[in-house]
Amino acid sequence: MLDTAADLVLPRPCPGCGRAGPWCDSCAATLAGPPRRVRPPDQLPDADRLPPVWALARYSGPVRAAILAGKEKGRRELPTILGAPMGAAIRQLHAWGSVREPVWLVPAPSRPSAARRRGGDPVHAMAIAAARTAATAGLSTGVAPCLVTRGRARDSVGLDAAQRQRNLAGRVRLLERAAPPPGADVLLIDDVLTTGATAVAAARVLRAAGHPVAGLLALAGVPGRPAAR
Repeated sequence: MLDTAADLVLPRPCPGCGRAGPWCDSCAATLAGPPRRVRPPDQLPDADRLPPVWALARYSGPVRAAILAGKEKGRRELPTILGAPMGAAIRQLHAWGSVREPVWLVPAPSRPSAARRRGGDPVHAMAIAAARTAATAGLSTGVAPCLVTRGRARDSVGLDAAQRQRNLAGRVRLLERAAPPPGADVLLIDDVLTTGATAVAAARVLRAAGHPVAGLLALAGVPGRPAAR
């Protein structure tokens, strides 16, 4: 309530440029246009198990600032705002034939403790907004928050691809009660593609449970990784 009252008096600035926010048109333009294919990250063990990956932008500039503000700085409105262009990208992937209708979005797994600390899971919020945008345009889309990270998985910041893969080994679990219908196309959703280790682990768990993974859509990829469309 205090945050809402404060926003009425002094609206929060755009995290990308500091102008009137919460996310100005100029910075929003960095997420416009079709998604781009992303090549497998360097030094990723089991890179052949990585599903096709698309990203809307590079993890730099206004996009990086917005992701960090929504994840670490209490800007809880931003993941929902950033999820809308992901919905437009899903429509484009469907038009290309890369995903089939109905499309089920599965947010990348996160640690429950991290979600509690952040006041919710930002990637789940992005997925809901993306599904809403795609559905409004007539594409049958659902969200299945069925992946969690259990056990003693540590924070992945600062770990390389091999270390992240070892860190996640056996710790990504499927919640059957939240899983998509059997045989439905699954599109993993994440905010940032870094090493690809989380995507590999998530895809392995989904495939083992009989859920085909059409690909992964990330809001951003680390600089240097986006390839040709």
